[in-house]
Amino acid sequence: MRRISHWVGGKPMPGSSGRSGPVWNPATGERQASVDLASADEVDHAVAVAKAAFPDWRATSLARRAEVMFRFRELVSANREDLAFLVAAEHGKVLSDALGEVARGLENVDFACGIPHLLKGGYTEQAATGIDVHSVRQPLGVVAGVTPFNFPAMVPLWMIANALACGNTFVLKPSERDPSAPLLLAELLREAGLPDGCFNVVNGDAAAVERLLEHPDVAAVSFVGSTAVAERVHETGTRNGKRVQALGGAKNHMLVLPDADLDVAADAAVSAAYGSAGERCMAISVLLVIDSVADALITRIRDRIPRIKVGPAAGDDSEMGPLITAEHRDRVAGHLEAASAEGATVLVDGREGVPPCGFFLGPSLIDGVRPGMRCYDDEIFGPVLAVTRVADYAEGLRLINENRYGNGTAIFTRDGGAARRFEFEVNAGMVGINVPIPTPVGYYSFGGWKASLFGDRHMYGPEGVDFYTRSKVVTSRWPDPASSTVDLGFPQNR
Repeated sequence: MRRISHWVGGKPMPGSSGRSGPVWNPATGERQASVDLASADEVDHAVAVAKAAFPDWRATSLARRAEVMFRFRELVSANREDLAFLVAAEHGKVLSDALGEVARGLENVDFACGIPHLLKGGYTEQAATGIDVHSVRQPLGVVAGVTPFNFPAMVPLWMIANALACGNTFVLKPSERDPSAPLLLAELLREAGLPDGCFNVVNGDAAAVERLLEHPDVAAVSFVGSTAVAERVHETGTRNGKRVQALGGAKNHMLVLPDADLDVAADAAVSAAYGSAGERCMAISVLLVIDSVADALITRIRDRIPRIKVGPAAGDDSEMGPLITAEHRDRVAGHLEAASAEGATVLVDGREGVPPCGFFLGPSLIDGVRPGMRCYDDEIFGPVLAVTRVADYAEGLRLINENRYGNGTAIFTRDGGAARRFEFEVNAGMVGINVPIPTPVGYYSFGGWKASLFGDRHMYGPEGVDFYTRSKVVTSRWPDPASSTVDLGFPQNR
C-alpha cells in the first residue's frame, strides 16, 4: 500500500513515530494509502529546519522572492491537472471542482508575485528639524499553517504564497485525510527555486497541531476548520504568545425577495448548496424565502435536483462526488433523520438512489426549518439545503444577524435599494448580491465575523500581508558634520 510521508528540508522524510492513518478513496470506500502521523519530536525537527533556513531567506532580495513566486505560479499552472487529480482521488470532489480549486489558489500566488510593491513602507522627511521617519515591514520568522480536508490545494495556497513572499519560512500541517496535494506543492516550490527548509510539511493529527501551537519558535499560526477547533487554536496559540488567525465554521443564509428572478435564484441555490457536496464553508445551507414566492422557488429547486449527476470524480458526467469519509456521510445523513423528528419536511432525501459503494449522499432538501432545529443550528457541511420561510425582508435579516456565525451571506433581488440596505445592515464578513458564494478574489481578503473568525486578520490578500509581517518605525538624524551637536531631548516642532 502506498505510504505518504512528510516533507522537511527540501525532500521527503519518512515518519518515525510508528503511527499512521488511513487515506480513503471516497468514491469506492477502499483504503488507498497510509499517511505517517508526526510525533512532537518530528514537528520540532521541522520547525528547527525552518528556523535555520529563515535568516538567509529573510535576507533574500524582494526581486529574488518575487522571481520564485513567478516560477511557482507557472509550475502550479502547468501541473494543475495533476493537482486536481490528487484532490479528486483523495477528497472525492469531481475534477471540474478540483480544477476550480487550483485556479482559485493560483489567484493568491498571483497576488504574492507583487510582493516588492506590497511591502513598500512609508517615509516622512523633516518630521522635526533634521529628523526623518520611515517605516518598514519585516517577516515574523517561522510561521505555521493548519489546513482542512475540503480544499487541500487552495487553502494552503491562501497561506504559503504571502507568508513565503514576505520572507517567512513555513511549516504546514495539512489534513491527514487528503495529504498528497500539499506534498506536490512542496515539490513545485523546490523546483521554483525556494531554498531547502523554507517550506516543510508535517502530516499528523491533533498531536502535531498542539505541538505547533506550543512551540516557542513558531511566531504565528493560520488555521481553517470548525469553529470549536478554531476557538481552541486561537486560545492556545495566543496563550503561547503567537499571532493567530483562525477561521471557523459557517451557516450561510441566502435571502430571496419576491422581486427576484426565481429561475436564477433556484440555479444559484442548487449550485451553492450542492457544489463540492456541500463540503465548503461558503456553501449556502439555509434558504430564506419570502412566503409569497416560497412554493414557486421550492418547486424550481426540486425540479433541478434530479438533474444533478452524482458519481465518482472519474466519471465523465459526474457533477457531485461523495463525502470525505463514511463517518462524515453518516453524520450528515443523521440531520435528515433529526429534521423529520423535529417537525420539518424532508422533500428530497439524499439517502435514496445513491451509488452502492463509496461515501455518497445525494442532494437533500428540507422545508419548514426553523431556528432551534439541528438542521438549522448546526453546520452540516454536506449536500443539505434547509428552507426557512419568512414574512418579509426584516424577518430574514433578523435571522441572519441573530445567527452565531457570520461567514458569508447573499441576497437575491432586482431592487437596488434593498440590496444596498442589505449590504449596509447585514452582519457577515462576506456578502453576495445576486452572487450565492461571495468568496473574494485574491487581491481582497477572506474571512467572516462572529463565531466564523477568531483573531483580527482575515486570510490572504492585503490582510494576509499584514498578518505575516510586523511594522518597524525608524527615526533617524544625520546632522551636518560641520555643525554637529547632540541634543538628547525630544524632537521639537521647529
